Amino acid sequence: MLLSFRVGNHRSLWEEQQLNLTPVYEADRPEGTAWEAVPVAAVFGANAAGKSNVVDALRFMRHMVVASHREAEPGGGIERKPFALDSEGAESASWYVVDLALEGVRHTYGFSIDSDRVVDEWLYSYPHGRRRKIFQRDENGISFGDAVPEKELQLVGSITEPNTLFMSVAARSRQESVLPVYMWFSHALSIKDRPLWWASSAATGLLSDVDRAASVVSLLRAADLGIEDAGLRKRFVDVKTSRSTGGTVTWTFRDLSKDAGPGSDEADMWQEEVWIAQRGRNGVTRLGLGEQSEGTRMLLAYSGPVLDALDTGGLLVIDEVDASLHPKLTAHLIKLFQEPQTNPHGAQLILTTHDASLLGRSGGEEILKRDQVWFVEKNEYGETSLFPLSDFKPRQEENRERRYLGGSYGAVPFLSDERFEAAVAARGRTNGEETGE
Repeated sequence: MLLSFRVGNHRSLWEEQQLNLTPVYEADRPEGTAWEAVPVAAVFGANAAGKSNVVDALRFMRHMVVASHREAEPGGGIERKPFALDSEGAESASWYVVDLALEGVRHTYGFSIDSDRVVDEWLYSYPHGRRRKIFQRDENGISFGDAVPEKELQLVGSITEPNTLFMSVAARSRQESVLPVYMWFSHALSIKDRPLWWASSAATGLLSDVDRAASVVSLLRAADLGIEDAGLRKRFVDVKTSRSTGGTVTWTFRDLSKDAGPGSDEADMWQEEVWIAQRGRNGVTRLGLGEQSEGTRMLLAYSGPVLDALDTGGLLVIDEVDASLHPKLTAHLIKLFQEPQTNPHGAQLILTTHDASLLGRSGGEEILKRDQVWFVEKNEYGETSLFPLSDFKPRQEENRERRYLGGSYGAVPFLSDERFEAAVAARGRTNGEETGE
């Protein structure tokens, strides 16, 4: 589980900001769980306040861990995204740190970089609550703890370029001491943002897996969209018929559950397509994926990452979830992570959103607990601050949606009616001058 994430000097995150997922209110803990971190965290804030930059920072850290060993050119520097509204941003280091609970053991991994090289990098574990150094890298080189194979790690260090993470090279060399953290980044952490363009391919992959298809259909049914079933069919083009009809291509459809072959040599092309069976007044009708709403397609696209996280205890991060899903669908996904019956492995979900209704209730129950709500806002210098609802000591029964919209927590846009009116009036004068009216 992710216990916390810290970042500094990344896009609008100038000073160090921390997303701390350690539970604050014991009374809000899901019954029957002993999770070391909250299963859900939602980040609220105005447009351009920095919500997506928090996600981008975690995505950047993941990319560095997983790919720096193969993408960094010797002497090529590091392509990073420092704070651009202060001249010191480009000159100062950027840093990224995670605290993880892996198989009951806490690990802390982090690094700082500038545009040329890795400045610092470190990995510690805490078996039995005591800190154990695995490695620490600084300007003087790399040092190792007593309980790791120093000779092997020194060899790895000798082939690690200045602009490459030691973690990446050591993991590719199958060094056991770093693999748990590396595998969390490479396999347990999934970051998604508005994946409509890959909804069709994602759905095809999910429904072609017999074991996973049943779970996907169950998730769609539970969302109460009127969906009864889903599956795949193959679409064939009869090239011979196409030529004989003056170039018109004839398509036929066959379910993949049946014999998909055309039975002749005339079919040179085929394509898998998703069908969704939906309730209507006169029964159930199969429709193509393109005939579904964007929300249905997005839910189908997200169902794979959601089920993967729940099955493995991973972390799923969804940026701007309200741009993809209706609030009720989002609340449904959140509930899957909140309850141990559907989340037996302690999977986590992090969302960024504008949707204040998620601060309310669904079916009489809180959608988000008090220690699962975070806010971002920018100051007059373009610097993002990240802070939790728990800083405001909220009562369990208070109407958090109303208080947020009323500005009690900050992180809402300041709208000036006078400025809007002046802008519209100025536009009208300009248009009149240009048209000679």
